[in-house]
Parts: sequence; C-alpha cells; structure tokens
Amino acid sequence: MSPYIGKIKSAIAGELVERFSKPGDLVVDPFAGAGTIPFEAALRGRRALAADISPYARILSKAKLSAPRSLGAALCLAERALEEAARLPKPDLREVPPWVRRFYHPETLREVLNLASVCRQPGNEFLMACLLGILHHQRPGFLSYPSSHLVPYLRDRKYPRHKFPEMYAYRHLKPRLLAKVKRSYKRFARPRGSAVAEFKQTAVQNLELPARFGALITSPPYMNALDYGRDNRLRLWFIDPSLVDEVDNDVTQRRQAFIDAITSLASIVERGLGRNGYCVFVVGEEFKRSFDAHPSDAVVRIMREQAPSLRLKTVMADEIPDVRRTRRECKGVKTEHFLVFQRN
Repeated sequence: MSPYIGKIKSAIAGELVERFSKPGDLVVDPFAGAGTIPFEAALRGRRALAADISPYARILSKAKLSAPRSLGAALCLAERALEEAARLPKPDLREVPPWVRRFYHPETLREVLNLASVCRQPGNEFLMACLLGILHHQRPGFLSYPSSHLVPYLRDRKYPRHKFPEMYAYRHLKPRLLAKVKRSYKRFARPRGSAVAEFKQTAVQNLELPARFGALITSPPYMNALDYGRDNRLRLWFIDPSLVDEVDNDVTQRRQAFIDAITSLASIVERGLGRNGYCVFVVGEEFKRSFDAHPSDAVVRIMREQAPSLRLKTVMADEIPDVRRTRRECKGVKTEHFLVFQRN
C-alpha cells in the first residue's frame, strides 16, 4: 500500500505464521511496522494483535486489517472522501513548511491537504494509506515533482525543470487516488473465518496483552541502521503535522533503547506465552565485527535471562542481496537472523 523501510516480505511472514502458530491462536507482533505479520496471520485464520509506536505503522496496519470488503466499496468510500475534500475551503499554503511545498505544484498540494484532513478522521485509515502510497515519486501516477519513492528527496538534478517541464505540471489528485485504490485490490484477500485483528499504538514497554497468547512473531527495528522518522518524514507530516519532529523511534537510534525494549518484551513473553508456544524474532544484522553490531546476540542473552522457561530451538540466517535492501546507504545490514524460541 505504501513503502516502509525494513519491511519483512509477505511470503516470509506467512511462512513464519504457518510454521509457528495454529489456526485460532492469538499471534502478537509488538513491532508491527507495515502490518505484514498480523495481516498474514489474519489471512490464515489466526487472531492478531499488533502494536507499534509509529503513527505511520498504525495507518498501514489498520488499512490492511480493516479494508473495505470489495473494490466497489473502496471506490465509493474514496469518491465520498474526495467530494467532502472538494467542499473544504482552499488551504493557505503559507502555513505549510517550505520543505513540504518544494515537492508539489501548488494546486496539487491544496487538493492533497484537503483530502488528508478528511483521511485523518477515524475509520479512514485505508484511504490515508492509499494517499501516502502516491505522495512522492517521479512516475506519472504519483503526486509530487520528480522525487524518490521510499525516502523523500527531490530528483531535480536528474530531471531538471527546463528539460522535463511535464514533470513539474499540475497533477490531478482524483484519478491518481482512484487508480491507487484499484491497484490495492489486485491482490486483495480477506481474513479467513472469524479472524479478529487489533492494533495498539504504543511502545513495547507500555504494551498490555491478554493473559495468554499462542505465538509472538516480530521483526524489531534495525538497531542503529535505519531512521524511520527521517525516512518517512513527508508521509508523517501529512498524517499529523504536529508530530513530524517527535516521531523518531529511539529503538533504532540507541543500542540501550533497543536492549530496554527487548528486555520488556522478554518479560511479556515469559508471563503470557502459552504452553509449547513459539516466540520468533527476525533480527537485522550488521556485518561489522564489533559487539554493538550484533543485535541478535543481545536478543539471545536477554531471552536467556528474562524468559528462562523458553529455549532457543533454531537460528536461521537469510542473506539480504543488494537489490532487496531498501536503501543504498544501509550497507551494514547484510543478514537477517530468525531466532526461534519455544516454551518448554
């Protein structure tokens, strides 16, 4: 629906859910990110409880877990939102930060601002996710001047205005949004049976879970390798302009914050994981040889200390080829380790 740095692949998430949980289980993902693991769990007849501190993660997770039941229903929802946005007064662009204005034709930006205000209303997470997915790129189906798709920066050197004037022209929001909705339903699938999914926007230290759950499957943020706030800054501004300077996830910035989060999570697992249940961590590794560069070692040590009733059953490694990594400068993350723990 919209790019997310460090996102776990859907096929991998689905395989982990199949192997380490049973239909009807409650599958918990406290670092839900783009909502891939809870969505794949719901598709396979599991109940899902997702959490993340990021408002962008909340939008994407809720969009997937509570999408309209059909393409027709989604298009009707989009048409109504566009009509409501068109009735709003034109926004004053002088109130928009200059760094945001640099990405858009003024008329396009006015349309996007009004629709974003409609999409912020509760229950419109699916439309907001569609809007975020077309905010910036150089392709004709996107809304911005030529820019990158994942991390927002203008590509005006590669596509100078005097050579590519059409890329700096007004881009009408409505046809692009409706086309995005249709693309979202090309691979549409509904959760199986009576699967129920819930999302909580909170840090893992404040996460409250049911007394028992069947499995915990999660991919913690890459430690010291990604900056989720900076890399999503434009999308975050449209979600809530007041939060753009407050969305950095400390877990990605400081080793101690990563350790504190995993320590809290280990205590949760020790208390609540059901008999013979699995706890699976997908941990991004760095190739450097320093101690700080191996977060999976820290996860294993913390689990041994804080969750003594669980045993490390399996460690699997998946090499990440250069073409699959989401940022060229993120050269340190070469491997993902799959750490599989099971309660005795």
